[in-house]
Amino acid sequence: MHQESERSERFGRRLLFVGAAQAACFGLLGHRLYQLQLVQQDEYGLLAEDNRVNQRLLIPPRGRIFDRTGKPIAMNVPAYRLRIVRERAGDVKETLAKVSEWIELPAESIEEIAEKARVTRSFVPLLVRDDLTWDEVSKLAVRTHELGGLILDSTLLRHYPENQFLAHILGYVGPVNDKEQAADDSPLLRMPAFRIGKSGIEKNYEAQLRGKAGSIKIEVNSYGREIRELARDDGEPGDDLELSLDLELQRFCHERLADQPAASAVVMDVETGAVRALASVPSFDPGEFTNGLSHQLWRELRDNPHTPLINKCIRGQYPPGSTFKMVTALAALEAGVATPAYEAYCPGFMRLGRSRFHCWRKGGHGSVNLTEALAQSCDIYFYDVAARVGVDAIAEMANRLGLGSSLGIDLPGERPGNVPTRAWKLEKIGEKWQRGETLIVGIGQGYMLATPLQLAVMTARLCNGGRAVKPWFVKPKGTLIKPPPIGLHQPSVDAVLQGMFDVVNGRRGTARASKLTDEEIKMAGKTGTSQVRRITLAERASGIRKKDEIPWNERHHALFVCYAPYDQPRYAISVVVEHGHSGSKAAAPIARDIMAKTLEIDPAGSPISSLINSGRKV
Repeated sequence: MHQESERSERFGRRLLFVGAAQAACFGLLGHRLYQLQLVQQDEYGLLAEDNRVNQRLLIPPRGRIFDRTGKPIAMNVPAYRLRIVRERAGDVKETLAKVSEWIELPAESIEEIAEKARVTRSFVPLLVRDDLTWDEVSKLAVRTHELGGLILDSTLLRHYPENQFLAHILGYVGPVNDKEQAADDSPLLRMPAFRIGKSGIEKNYEAQLRGKAGSIKIEVNSYGREIRELARDDGEPGDDLELSLDLELQRFCHERLADQPAASAVVMDVETGAVRALASVPSFDPGEFTNGLSHQLWRELRDNPHTPLINKCIRGQYPPGSTFKMVTALAALEAGVATPAYEAYCPGFMRLGRSRFHCWRKGGHGSVNLTEALAQSCDIYFYDVAARVGVDAIAEMANRLGLGSSLGIDLPGERPGNVPTRAWKLEKIGEKWQRGETLIVGIGQGYMLATPLQLAVMTARLCNGGRAVKPWFVKPKGTLIKPPPIGLHQPSVDAVLQGMFDVVNGRRGTARASKLTDEEIKMAGKTGTSQVRRITLAERASGIRKKDEIPWNERHHALFVCYAPYDQPRYAISVVVEHGHSGSKAAAPIARDIMAKTLEIDPAGSPISSLINSGRKV
């Protein structure tokens, strides 16, 4: 009896313990349910909502770009694209190899996509192609169910209707790289389909063209399948841009330069600085860059000796040759070491110490004054006045006319050229300036370098009354005002402009064969032929070789600058033909034709140009 009583008591205690433990467990469970369902209801409700609703960014339409007449030159067009998601596709290369049986997909592209897949998160869609034809879309639409991870949808693709004519101005858009992501924390840059401006106007005005991202909320089931769209915010499209560029003139410039291996031309309004055309040949197709170039195409463009990827108008730096003689003349006139009537005798060479400095004309020009020296491009005259005024005064005048520093045009990558001085040589080369180097600089050779854009600006500042006009494509904000004067005296300017007039219209002018055919409109200009290597004494003794006897890359550069009309200047033009051999024969006829086309189109009466009064007075 006693033992049974003890067992009964132990069983009762254990039952009580178990009951208490169960009560405690249920109490804890009830407390946790209370926390989840009441106290933390909002927090877990949001988490559940996130599982039910997917929110995605929407890429806004990129701003369009128009020329000055309203013609679209960069726009967005609908396109069909194919993307692949690695976590659903499995073996990316195998899947894409199968796709290549249905649509065109080169083996090189498959390798590149597979490589990207290895370094990209598995759930991020990768672009396969975004230029599918309707026929290709049809083939894919009935077969994508056979393979996992393929997404067929539509997008907006950047389109350049005039492609190669405008490549160096507009630039192009392309996939975002790691460096660009690090520099810009916008979530748009994390989207695989987003494209960013890589060069030209597309890059310089990226902030305005990009727009504001939109968003979309989509209800999905537990498997991630989309059920319905719950809400949409389309964001804001990027701002449209209107350029000063004239598409018809730009096209004409490219066509006129097309038969040259490498050349450039700039047309600008001398009063406002509006750039009407800026052509660099050879060019490239910017559309090729949208999804990233193939290695083969990149190598072809990179290794082309005529540098199609380089905008020669702002990045090409050339000795200006005789187009620089107006600068030397103005420096001498303004310093008072020469007058328009001052004459120098040219026997065909000049001695300085033991060195002989030659004129381009072997027999010389005889006695010439300023206007005659400019018209006939006499080297000896400018050796003489350069020695009188000195290199530092020449450099100071060059700087005033826009040479030796970037002009601030709204395109990335502009180079400054080079205007040497005594201090510059000592700092950069560690040697003292030599007297003979002043003579060489006086005719635009030696260390002197300028871009075609700088030469156009130099010409504009000479003919617009000596005002510091600067070039632009997108009109600066606010009202255009007359540029400030650069401090030239009118008699000095008039003497130089008369010499430029005689270059084209004078009986012995070096560009007399390139007059405008319209006799009522006169053009003024200056030829230039700049050496790319020094002519040796032995070559001079044996006779200068003909053009066809010299390898292309050893021939002189051909240059010409001009403005028109002479009595009321509106436009300045510079043309550089790389290794064109002769400014009068290669560059001047091109510039003449471009000027004739510019005056035919004649946008000088546009609202932009009319904001500033014309005139040549300082």
